Order: sequence, then C-alpha cells, then structure tokens
Amino acid sequence: MQNNKINLLIVDDEVTFLDSIRKSLEARDFNVIAVDRGEKAIEAAKKNPIDVALVDLKMPGINGEETLKALKAEHSWMEVVILTGHGTIDSAVECTRSGAFSYLQKPCDLNELLEALKEAFKKKVMNRRKIEEEKMDELLKIAISGSPRDILRRLKEIDQVE
Repeated sequence: MQNNKINLLIVDDEVTFLDSIRKSLEARDFNVIAVDRGEKAIEAAKKNPIDVALVDLKMPGINGEETLKALKAEHSWMEVVILTGHGTIDSAVECTRSGAFSYLQKPCDLNELLEALKEAFKKKVMNRRKIEEEKMDELLKIAISGSPRDILRRLKEIDQVE
C-alpha cells in the first residue's frame, strides 16, 4: 500500500456493488482493500494499515454493527463509515454509540461519500495525534517521577496499548 494515499477497507456482501465502489474509489486515489464479509474485514485490518473502513450493515456472518465494534476495539483511532440500504433510525443511533463516524444510506451520491471519507480520515489523523500526545505526556510524567524499573514497566504497558 502506498503511504501517500488513504488506506480504505470496504466491506459489503453485494459483490457487484463492492467491485464498482472499489474501482470508483481507486480512481480517486484511495488504496482499497475490498472484502465481502465482516470476518474478512477484521483479518484485513490486522494485516494492513487501514485509515478508514466503509462497512455495510446487513451481511451474513458478522454483521456491520459487530464488525464496527470489533474494528474499533482493535484500532481505536480507525474511523468507520456505515453505508447501508437497510438503515433505520435505531440502527443509526446504535452504530453511532458504537463509534461509527458516519451513517449513510444506499444509494449514496459519490460526492457525499467522498466528503464523509475525507472527514473521517481527518478525524482519524486528529485522534491518532491525540493518542500519541497522551502517550508522550505519560512518558514525560514517568521520566520525571519514576525509578528505572518503573519507567521500563510503564513503557511496556504504554507500548502494548492500542
């Protein structure tokens, strides 16, 4: 994956739509990993640096909401946009509570989708920097007040977070 492009994970069980949206977004300079199931999305996110995920809500196996929760649990800085043809107000509220950045209805205007992805990436960058700043603040506190053993132990704990 190229570093100068947004790394996007798309999850949708409609293969025709998945292929179409992948091509459209690759043509607009996204690095796209496209998978057709939530389980595959979780594995792809473990193996690849993902900035933003675009997740369908209704899928066989792990549905979109469960995929959202799993992705956010493993990658707290990752932003997830839900894109569904089966949305309800209740599912929108629940997905937002679970950490979805945005919730869009299919069919979705491509410009609206691009705007949501851009804003999600912007938030991801801000979240990542905030996490890094919090870690640095923690490191400075430890360095000032801790013994060498305490510093090493705490550094290891900080390194394992995320």
